[in-house]
Amino acid sequence: MKKTFYYDFILSKAEEEACKVNNTQHVVTQELVEIRDLYTSPKIDLENPWRIKKNITHDEILVGMLMIPFIQMFEYILRYWTFDMARSLENECRMCIDMWNLIKENIPKKYEGVNVYLRKQYNDVFSLSCMELFNSRRLGVGDEIGLNWDPRSSSLMFKLISHRA
Repeated sequence: MKKTFYYDFILSKAEEEACKVNNTQHVVTQELVEIRDLYTSPKIDLENPWRIKKNITHDEILVGMLMIPFIQMFEYILRYWTFDMARSLENECRMCIDMWNLIKENIPKKYEGVNVYLRKQYNDVFSLSCMELFNSRRLGVGDEIGLNWDPRSSSLMFKLISHRA
């Protein structure tokens, strides 16, 4: 099942009257809902599984968090989560996750515990916090990284694709 937002744009008669009486404007609300996925989940290409690719910015280095855009979070991570987990994250709770750093394909390093978590930011962007990863891999501005949710292990996979020049 796919997670998406339902936006309530249309006022009921009672809400319309209440806005007139209170001399206020209607505030559009959003609610996380689960819908039947009309399309099959994206197939994971085992040769190149990195659905989320990005270059690390200066701000991400400063705060020690990778920013994941709304669309990529919903398409490539939240679709594999339960609705309750996605709703908790949407309600601005931080969700601790397991993450594997694929240093070498044969010897991955696991990060887990309360220091590895996802959180929704104020602007519908999601952040992945893992200071240990930033420090151990010496990530820098311009480094290209790849992220992918592995539904088999219920964990996030991380790979440094290319190091800055």
